[in-house]
Amino acid sequence: MMKTSKILVAVLVLGSIVAGVCGCRKEGPAERAGKEIDKSVEKAGKEIERAGAKLNDAIKQMKK
Repeated sequence: MMKTSKILVAVLVLGSIVAGVCGCRKEGPAERAGKEIDKSVEKAGKEIERAGAKLNDAIKQMKK
């Protein structure tokens, strides 16, 4: 009987820990906004690189 009681307590504690950890994984509005900002900055960086490459090509064409 005592052993069963300890196992039950351990299962309940472990279950509440797992539930708590799973509940923390939900994204809030700040996390979603941060991800959107990261995507926008990355996209802008790629566009700047493309523009720089086009500028380099134009300069090379002018030198010919």
